Amino acid sequence: MESYVMETDFPDLKLVKRGKVRDIYDLGDTLLMVMSDRISAFDVIMPDPVPGKGKVLTQISLFWFEAMQALIENHIVASDVAQYPKACQPYAEDLFERSMIVRKAEPLPIECVVRGYISGSGWKSYQKSGDICGIKLPPGLTESDRLPEPIFTPATKEELGQHDINIDFDAAVKMVGGDIAEKVRQLSIDIYKKGAEIADQKGIIIADTKFEFGLIGEDLILIDEVLTPDSSRFWPKDAYAPGGPQKSYDKQYLRDYLISIEWDKNPPAPSLPDDVIRNTIQKYREALTQLTGR
Repeated sequence: MESYVMETDFPDLKLVKRGKVRDIYDLGDTLLMVMSDRISAFDVIMPDPVPGKGKVLTQISLFWFEAMQALIENHIVASDVAQYPKACQPYAEDLFERSMIVRKAEPLPIECVVRGYISGSGWKSYQKSGDICGIKLPPGLTESDRLPEPIFTPATKEELGQHDINIDFDAAVKMVGGDIAEKVRQLSIDIYKKGAEIADQKGIIIADTKFEFGLIGEDLILIDEVLTPDSSRFWPKDAYAPGGPQKSYDKQYLRDYLISIEWDKNPPAPSLPDDVIRNTIQKYREALTQLTGR
């Protein structure tokens, strides 16, 4: 197996957070965000890394941050390790292609989810009640159908190991205020539509995704990651067939494996077989290559 970064340990830097995938260090005026090779499913971190995953996700996010700059500013200051402060240079090898220096922002306490197709928890909700997060949908939809228009279906951000909870727009308003909720709803849909259009030209359907926004003063910016196989459902356009689950370039493959072994979705997560790890990174790399040519 190729080398991997399960977690970073940079003694000369101040670690402020270790999330499901990212390790974040405080550099004073900015943050150093490092994308590890950890992978989570159902909000639980797997015990085995997926070597190279952090690099793939970083490169895909950088591609999208640049593509979306006309719509919204983002938090990136630098992604070339040679431009990083001196304190980071001893760790250049671990940082190469899997890190970025970003502006400090106050993250909004909601996940900004957009769905263009009906799948996952949205499909389950629709089967039960005919709606997703309080948004009524037309009757007679089948799994993986394209929705008439993309919909904004926010979720809470729960602590590590807890499951995020889908909420309706009114609940999002209570959490972030009416003005910001309206703004992020429109921005999320605009970013999704632009991303879906670009991906469609490259043979990928982006079925749904989630965005993170942050505030610097009163300015809203795009943060974290954008339209990656960790935060989105990527389906190959040439294999799309509504009426059931789809082939994918994303984490759904891993989720399907975990469902097949009847794991109860609570920690600790089971060890992953080598072929599941290999197939997962292969799908992520296919997404990177199709989107960016890299």
